[in-house]
Amino acid sequence: MTKNARKDDDVKFLTIPHSRLSPEALEGLVEAFVLREGTEYGQRPYTLGQKVRHVVSQLERGEAVIVCEPRTNSVDIVLHREISLKRD
Repeated sequence: MTKNARKDDDVKFLTIPHSRLSPEALEGLVEAFVLREGTEYGQRPYTLGQKVRHVVSQLERGEAVIVCEPRTNSVDIVLHREISLKRD
């Protein structure tokens, strides 16, 4: 291992506080999340803005968190209760 090498292989994911992102970055991340195929919001149709506000509210309440997986450089939003499953 070189002097500057990091041992990310042992890290499955990192949580990123939503407050650390700029408003524009947070909105872009949440929009990308809600636009993914398979995101379920029930039978009632919601606008993109409503979906974004809903997810941001979940982040603000701590019900959802932003996670980054260093090995893949991917970012996702998951429910806080799912974190323990990802750590296994």
